Amino acid sequence: MSEAFTLPPVMDAELVAATLQTRPEVRLIDVRTPAEFESAHIPGSYNVPLDTLAEHRRDIGGALAGPAVLVCRSGSRARQAEAVLRQSGMSHLHVLDGGIVAWQARGKELKHGSQQKWGLERQVRGVAGTLVFAGAVGGLLVHPLIGVLAVGVGAGLAFSAVTDSCAMGTLLSKLPYNRGATCDINEIIGRLQAEQTAPSRTA
Repeated sequence: MSEAFTLPPVMDAELVAATLQTRPEVRLIDVRTPAEFESAHIPGSYNVPLDTLAEHRRDIGGALAGPAVLVCRSGSRARQAEAVLRQSGMSHLHVLDGGIVAWQARGKELKHGSQQKWGLERQVRGVAGTLVFAGAVGGLLVHPLIGVLAVGVGAGLAFSAVTDSCAMGTLLSKLPYNRGATCDINEIIGRLQAEQTAPSRTA
């Protein structure tokens, strides 16, 4: 059995940190938005936003010769990314349990940018909460039909929980606010391919 498969599918922050010290071929793939990545990321990780994976999954799979640990804020998007990348035949995929939140909680190193922005999950909570509040108040004070807005958002959140997906998050990720620094997917793939023959990690 290949050494790549000795790593568990889900890895906690301590195990990931220890693995990075002893397994230079392991790559960190951060699937958050460019703006989130710019705000704070694990040194040495590569930013490949979730919304680009489906289109480029075969190229990314070809550029990853060894194991890859998928990272997001809390773990949800990383699991979605895992499902997408497995469609390209990749099997050496692992998820950082609890994402950046768990990594930071364990006191592990993060590289911070000059601008701190809200994470995508926080944006979803903010927008959804505002719409529900507006719908509820509008339904009480203006017209009952406005209350349908709150019902619709609530139903969308319930569907999101059941399917472990988030249409609102997908839409918000495409806003200029979340694009932040430009993420050149072809440049990222080129770097991954180059490091197949020189497995070193840079910040």
